[in-house]
Amino acid sequence: VFQLLIFFMMTAAFSLQKSLEVPPPDPNDETAQSQTLEELENENDFVIVRIDRENVVTVEGRDAPSEQDLLTKLREARNGAAGGRATRSGMLVLADPACRHETVVRALDAGNAVGMERIRLATVEDTEF
Repeated sequence: VFQLLIFFMMTAAFSLQKSLEVPPPDPNDETAQSQTLEELENENDFVIVRIDRENVVTVEGRDAPSEQDLLTKLREARNGAAGGRATRSGMLVLADPACRHETVVRALDAGNAVGMERIRLATVEDTEF
């Protein structure tokens, strides 16, 4: 029994969990104050990722059907290749409340993978897309 225990311990595959480090907000910092969705959308430092009811992901209005497309479009948008903008360090994910949680997590992971420093998440009804 002891040998079986050692065998299973040695052959078990361990997966590491990814996490985003979220620092607590500083109440004295004016950027920590609440902002409306319109203010965030109009801010030039955010790449806007939308996820609709059917789990269709768009980055700055361009569809990203696969995870690789999502990474590519986020990287282009971050570096300013899309629309001639300067480098942006934030990502705003606008998700429909009826979309799949898996799709939202995939978008957040992709933003983390391309080096987005500030990631914001908001739920938006389908009529507001």
